[in-house]
Amino acid sequence: MTFQELGLSRQTIKAIEELGISRPTTVQKDVIPSILDGKDIFAIAPGRCGKTCSYVFPLIDIISRRRGDNILIITADSAQAVVVSDRLAVFNKYHEINEETLQENSQDINTEANVIIASPDLLLDIAAEDKIDLSKISILVVDDINLIKKKHQLKNLEKVLAMLPAEKQNIVFTNRRSKETQSVLDKILKTPAEIKIDRTKEDEAETSPVVQTAENTPQRAETPQVEKKNLSREAKIDPEAVRLMEQYKTFGDKTPAFLLAPGELAQNEY
Repeated sequence: MTFQELGLSRQTIKAIEELGISRPTTVQKDVIPSILDGKDIFAIAPGRCGKTCSYVFPLIDIISRRRGDNILIITADSAQAVVVSDRLAVFNKYHEINEETLQENSQDINTEANVIIASPDLLLDIAAEDKIDLSKISILVVDDINLIKKKHQLKNLEKVLAMLPAEKQNIVFTNRRSKETQSVLDKILKTPAEIKIDRTKEDEAETSPVVQTAENTPQRAETPQVEKKNLSREAKIDPEAVRLMEQYKTFGDKTPAFLLAPGELAQNEY
């Protein structure tokens, strides 16, 4: 199955292919059409299966077609919010989407953003200062509710939910089903389409993308062998990712953090 068969736009597919991604992962095949159809979704998906892009791809198309839509993406912490923002920046290059990633040091809030990305505690802090209006959200994404629970943010999530309109599309991801999150899920979802990705698909999105060599022959980009423990201490430049960034001028003169980490860390969310 191709991204075109999943219903994505030509502009989004062009951005995807330019990053060397030739086919959707299992979670993307299941999630993308349901999001485009406006369904509520509850997806149980392990890490490194392409989960983030399974909602980033269709949301880019939705917001580019329906300018009045406002999307809220709730993450477990600021680090994951930045990851989601990076994905939006990469694959939004042929659309115009105004997104705001809220972090602990955020000063000025873009009140006209179509997409807001933040953790529950930061949303509450900013809402308390009347710097953000959550009453007009049309699509809610919770990524990932089990990690939000582990960060002791479930109560804050419930407070945020109380600020949102009742009528909206709800998309919730979790890495595993949890009894502790069920009461919150019941408040969010209305007869959702349930999607479960087998853990054997966990490493599906870690394959290196196809890139063009100087001879214009497609080849697999070599993935540097770097230990995970070293990545967490010191980000290292991924020369191939930076080359692609410069070639397509994706970020102008700014290099996002996820391009600085090579190998599986840089690719595990596609």
